[in-house]
Amino acid sequence: MIDGWEAAVEAKIREAQARGEFDNLPGMGKPIPGHNDPYDESWWIKSFLEREQLPGDLLLPTPLQLRRRIEQLPDEVRDLPTEQSVRAFVADLNRQVVEWLRTPTGPRVVVRPVGVEAVLAGWRADRERRAAQRVATAGVAETVPPAPARPLRRWRLPWRRR
Repeated sequence: MIDGWEAAVEAKIREAQARGEFDNLPGMGKPIPGHNDPYDESWWIKSFLEREQLPGDLLLPTPLQLRRRIEQLPDEVRDLPTEQSVRAFVADLNRQVVEWLRTPTGPRVVVRPVGVEAVLAGWRADRERRAAQRVATAGVAETVPPAPARPLRRWRLPWRRR
């Protein structure tokens, strides 16, 4: 019975080839991507992450994700507008760290809550540095003479009366 099924499938394929349904398919005549690459057990995970444009950090265990977030904390809070928003961001991160510490899963990695005041001190210093840079660039911009202003032209439209 399997032979009859295989024969039926092969017959359908030959009929489709005769009708030209396999002509001009995308990738025709091109090598199969990754054909000569060594075998990789996680090829499907890598292709999924690439296809869906997801960061590879999602595959990390929770403690390593938390460590990565703590390392990237200065960059993440840099553009927050107020101290309250920085405090809220750090408090949320610390809440996640404490939740993990209560029920640790995954590898044993040292993860500690972040000091809010230390993050705020770095945030303030960064804001002051960027403000000083803006003032310095504004001072340079003021030394360049502005372009002469052109007088505004008043166009009169023939069908409009003033």
